[in-house]
Amino acid sequence: MTANAKQKDTDQTMNFSADVARLLDIVANALYSNRDVFLRELISNAADACDRLRYDAIETPDLTKDNPNFRIHIYKDTDARTLTIVDNGIGMNRDELIDHLGTIAKSGTGALMEQMKAAKQDGADPLKLIGQFGVGFYACFMV
Repeated sequence: MTANAKQKDTDQTMNFSADVARLLDIVANALYSNRDVFLRELISNAADACDRLRYDAIETPDLTKDNPNFRIHIYKDTDARTLTIVDNGIGMNRDELIDHLGTIAKSGTGALMEQMKAAKQDGADPLKLIGQFGVGFYACFMV
């Protein structure tokens, strides 16, 4: 019997599993030493949503004709112990929510940056987005 044949006799396929909640806690705490960073990350995501809509509205002005002023509001409800961050940016459709929230550290902004880089090469003046959507959102689970 050859070494190759012996190897085939011992090959096994094993399942890989993970406690996603615990993994998320480890990742978030490793990335962020300050627990209050979740607020910065969520505000950054809201700002990115506004910037993306502003950028898209350059080519499609009708996107912002009803509301050309971009806003981020933060509401605190002490009784309910909630903090709500609301923006009037681009938003996400169902597929984007599944794609981006279902995969930790997948960046919608990263893909947009590639498009913006191409636009800059074509002579446009693209906006610069600061966030990497994915890990930042999950920082809110630290609180």
